[in-house]
Amino acid sequence: MSGLAAVLAGRTEPGLYQWHGAFDAETVRHTVEHAGWQFGYLDGWQEESKEEFLAGIGQTLGFGAHYGHNFDALSDCLHDLRAGDSSGYLLLWDGWGPFARADSRAFSVSLSVLGGRVNSDRGGPFVVLLRGEGPHLDGISSLD
Repeated sequence: MSGLAAVLAGRTEPGLYQWHGAFDAETVRHTVEHAGWQFGYLDGWQEESKEEFLAGIGQTLGFGAHYGHNFDALSDCLHDLRAGDSSGYLLLWDGWGPFARADSRAFSVSLSVLGGRVNSDRGGPFVVLLRGEGPHLDGISSLD
């Protein structure tokens, strides 16, 4: 977990990363929360469409009934997401590959929206770990 540990300790900048850690989601959750961060887990193995992704991430991050299930609403809700008293927020997105293959354009927009939150100075640090196999992603570093 050295790459993850570096993020949680502030030695690696918040960002969008590919990660190949083989730890189960509950172990990752425990590690993240033990470090004082909030954790979200998106199981994307069955989400191949924009609509499924938007519904899944809204549920994962607890956006509630006001969430509009579109990319503008996702951006707004992400920017309203606050780390609170925690050090930051980490989203583990397992199985991003099916969505990336089925709808590359919508997947690209999703990364852009998530990246907008990563680069925001509002709400505290935000990290997205893309775990699992999928198409090559230009500009996304590996955390391994």
